Amino acid sequence: MKVAVVGSTGMVGQVMLKVLEERNFPVTELIPVASEKSIGKKVKYKQEEYTIVSINDAIAAKPDIAIFSAGGSTSLEFAPKFAEAGITVIDNSSAWRMDPTKKLVVPEINSNVLTAEDKIIANPNCSTIQLVMVLGPLNKKYDLKRVVVSTYQSVTGTGKAAVDQLNSEIKGDDSVAKVYPYQIFKNALPHCDVFSDDDYTKEEIKLMKEPKKILGDDTFNLTATAVRVPVQGGHSESVNIEFENEFDLDEVRKILSETPGVIVIDDVKNNRYPMPLDSEGKDEVFVGRIRRDLSQPKTLNLWIVADNLRKGAATNAVQIAEYLVSKNLV
Repeated sequence: MKVAVVGSTGMVGQVMLKVLEERNFPVTELIPVASEKSIGKKVKYKQEEYTIVSINDAIAAKPDIAIFSAGGSTSLEFAPKFAEAGITVIDNSSAWRMDPTKKLVVPEINSNVLTAEDKIIANPNCSTIQLVMVLGPLNKKYDLKRVVVSTYQSVTGTGKAAVDQLNSEIKGDDSVAKVYPYQIFKNALPHCDVFSDDDYTKEEIKLMKEPKKILGDDTFNLTATAVRVPVQGGHSESVNIEFENEFDLDEVRKILSETPGVIVIDDVKNNRYPMPLDSEGKDEVFVGRIRRDLSQPKTLNLWIVADNLRKGAATNAVQIAEYLVSKNLV
């Protein structure tokens, strides 16, 4: 199993290498790819060093799978070239997510849509992944009507430069280039990604569109507000869900507890609830603060937390690769 990791020196790319190793993915040959300036440098995988190659050399090497985390423009240009060479691409950018000819996959929710013909597979947005891990099983049981989500997103979602900005501001150092339009330390910015013409950010639009595609259901409404907070790892979401059908709280907890990849932490008497600090380095999605909305019927409030670099990006991509291998689709 030859595997190329495109964007292997980036924040998500590095986590991808770590997850491939931790999950003992059957890599017989690793092909690390990065930008021109990194060609010839080394990356470490399973205590061995591998030389970074160009993207064209990676295509020529004919890997079985190429996992991309190198930005949308790179994916748009090169993913089709890999696909034409018969290589299966799992792409972490937003380039292909809403393309009607491409599958958008969270393995625990909709891996069954994948076939051997799918040569470019889209990995969803980090905030979307943790949201649908909860919405999926609840939709099957109670039928979603409307979802309102507010996110509290880690600076790692923006990348290394954003982490550097936060850490420099904590130290009182203003010399580091600012990624955000304002200070992030001791602050919260209701501004994730760029604003579109309708005054929603791109991140909010992804959250409003992607879950419908993954769940194969466009009968429910979804609205979002995405906020960047001074947290270094892990995204949190406050979610209000209105159902078509009545629900029982104990049954909701049972359904979520039995969902693969979901862990319920919901014991407010003992101050137990999910926090981003607890999610760092973990692959599961954590859910708590499960309670009825007292303002209207058939409506639920809950709190969702996950490591945005792992389940929100790298782990989900590797899980897609694992599914493809297990079903002999590559």
